[in-house]
Amino acid sequence: MTNKILIKLIVPDMDADFDVFVPVNEVVWKVKKMLLKCIGDISNNSVNLNEEFILINKDNSRVYTNNEIVIDTDIRNASELLFISKKG
Repeated sequence: MTNKILIKLIVPDMDADFDVFVPVNEVVWKVKKMLLKCIGDISNNSVNLNEEFILINKDNSRVYTNNEIVIDTDIRNASELLFISKKG
């Protein structure tokens, strides 16, 4: 198994999606932090970097908790994940 997987990250707040490599040996909260930084850089900070985001599997609606390790989840190559703000 490789140390990174390619996912499709869908960001409804921006009406955009991105193909992103994610490390499989990291916890979800670190991956979310990395994704938020990448999205902020790509979008010229049009996304509020101080907001809390949740990561949801588009196929089965599973919400990933912060302390899960990516390899222990069902996130695999070509997974489609929603990155949604918790602002309500």
